[in-house]
Amino acid sequence: MPTTDDYGQGVSIAALTDAPNAATLAQDIANAITERSVMRFATASARNATLTSPADGMVTYLAAEQRLDARVAGTWVTMGASISSWTTISLVSGFSHNGNSNGTVQYRRINLFGEISVQLQGALSVTYGGGSIPNSGIFTSSPLPTAARPASLRTVVIPCSDVNSDRITLKLDAKTDGHLEIYGTNASTNRPGWIGFNGVFYSL
Repeated sequence: MPTTDDYGQGVSIAALTDAPNAATLAQDIANAITERSVMRFATASARNATLTSPADGMVTYLAAEQRLDARVAGTWVTMGASISSWTTISLVSGFSHNGNSNGTVQYRRINLFGEISVQLQGALSVTYGGGSIPNSGIFTSSPLPTAARPASLRTVVIPCSDVNSDRITLKLDAKTDGHLEIYGTNASTNRPGWIGFNGVFYSL
């Protein structure tokens, strides 16, 4: 009669008194160990098609999503995601990189406390042609890729210069169409020369 492993993981080990069957022996061990290891799948859809009855405690890696998930309380929970390299954001006329010597404005996708998010860094210099912020505050010359677009509008606070401005923070909208838009400037009292993004995150 088969026994189980010494670690209480339910891996079936054939006994010497069992009828010899190499295929069954290998299959029982492989199946038990595989579901307790990090299983690799091309996509979440491929995983769901293969694991029709997933058990709590399973761990998977999804290649397309670049993500580690664990099965917890009957659902897949993100454990970690690969940290992508920084990507420079292309700007419309009137905005330039390295405002206040804070570096190029860039973004990357990260896993923040189990939630896939976008992190920003750098700062803009702004030229107020005609008194108003260029392009009504939308500084992205092309939308961010789908993977960096939130499921719904995300509004976060961003810092700005207090020179030529009555305020030191503005509002940033990360829009579902992939564009980033600044609010809070005007043609007279709020015209900060630089606007920063270091330490800014928005969830997807």
